Amino acid sequence: MPERAGAAAGRAGAERRFLAFDYGSRRVGVASGNTVLGRAQPLGTVDATGHARFDAIAALLREWQPDALVVGVPRHPDGTPHDQTERARRFARQLHGRFALPVHEVDERYTTVEAIAAGAGDVDAASAALILEQFLREAAAPDVTVECGR
Repeated sequence: MPERAGAAAGRAGAERRFLAFDYGSRRVGVASGNTVLGRAQPLGTVDATGHARFDAIAALLREWQPDALVVGVPRHPDGTPHDQTERARRFARQLHGRFALPVHEVDERYTTVEAIAAGAGDVDAASAALILEQFLREAAAPDVTVECGR
């Protein structure tokens, strides 16, 4: 169900905290950010699968206490979905189901390329930060709609 970005970010002056994820089948990059600064910082990479992955994410949620989550959803350059698209969307649905937080999906085309070009030491976490900064920019723009995974 689409959610207006303004509603996703909250009213002016009200800080909203987010954790963002760059989903991968082996690793998940993580970043945090908020609406006051409109910036994101890479936190690290969860290098686990299955229950261990969600246990690590649960620990991050307890530590950072976000108001919502953001997941990057990859697509081909022309915008069409590919095999990882549905996996990332499934991950977003799992986050929502397990942690009962709103989950926003963001088109994450080229974030890995951008993180590598910037010389990031942890490409997955840097990509998650780029995903979150894109979400925060879009959420600050008037009349923008972002996809909300459920």
